[in-house]
Amino acid sequence: MIARKIIGTLIIVLIGLPILFGIIWAVGLVSATVSAEFLSELPRRIISEIPDKADEIFRIAQDEAEIADPETRAWFQAAAKTGISPRELMAKTGLLDWMQGELTDSLRSIGGMLRGEERLRSISLNFRPLKQALLHPEMDRFLEETLKNLPPCDEAGLKRWQELALSGGAGHKLPACIPDAAVAKDVLLSARNRAVSRMDDEVPFFEDVRPLPIFRMGISRPVTMLSYALFLIPALFIFVGALIAASSRAGLLRWSGFSVMAGSLPVLVLAFVIKRLSLWAITGGPFAWRGPWTSELGDLVLVKLRWIPMRIVDQLFSPVIQVAAVVAVVGVVLVALSYSMRRAPAAPTAR
Repeated sequence: MIARKIIGTLIIVLIGLPILFGIIWAVGLVSATVSAEFLSELPRRIISEIPDKADEIFRIAQDEAEIADPETRAWFQAAAKTGISPRELMAKTGLLDWMQGELTDSLRSIGGMLRGEERLRSISLNFRPLKQALLHPEMDRFLEETLKNLPPCDEAGLKRWQELALSGGAGHKLPACIPDAAVAKDVLLSARNRAVSRMDDEVPFFEDVRPLPIFRMGISRPVTMLSYALFLIPALFIFVGALIAASSRAGLLRWSGFSVMAGSLPVLVLAFVIKRLSLWAITGGPFAWRGPWTSELGDLVLVKLRWIPMRIVDQLFSPVIQVAAVVAVVGVVLVALSYSMRRAPAAPTAR
């Protein structure tokens, strides 16, 4: 009897519980990352807010009360003197039309295919208009006008521009002065051109798609359903271990129930703690820590856009918490059934 319990416990602890732990995480993350909200709705909302947030950041970055670094503030003030806001620049270069038109439509189609509202087909995100917008003459004109509004460089500023020219515009902070308009423009445009050349023309989202019958209801639902089928693997090992260790049907339910709870409750607690810590870090933690790795402008951008990582964290960890909670409830039900079976009154014997 003791040997059976030891063997059953080893099967459950060494095989069943680790697999259950991993599959709860996998199922929760899969259901989160293949959802239309995560892959389509969230990016569309981000795109819709970019122009307004860019104008807001552009305006705040000129305020000494918000940005103490004089060089960062000087660059934004010089750009503001051109009379062109970020939204206007996006409109002139065609970037705004692409974001609100083709890109948004592609993301809407991706969401429809994930939900089964549109036929599954190959689709790619076209980034050629983005590259064209970054190379647009209006972008060059905006840069030239901004440079004209900067003061001339002193000896230290000239040295920093020389270092920028040698490094190709990388690894150095832009000095808020102008040594020579042609030199400065050449350094900045060269850095921009290199960055654009590294960008892909297209990013495939669905490629070489073969619409199987199961995907007629979309992608999110079938993939999530298939991921739930993985629970059969730890269920099998837990059942075999409980079957070996238990000496009755009530014992089988009790061993199974406590094992399921032992595999799900740690995931529930861990996912909840990670989610709360992540949200705390986004809303207050890192922004209160100052150091050489941070910048006022970076903090400003993160503060204005922190709802994005907050939504991502919530979208990733909430399904894991939900799956772990459901599995834990299953374990509680099994334990409750085991005790109700044990206490059930015996049927009266016929005389």
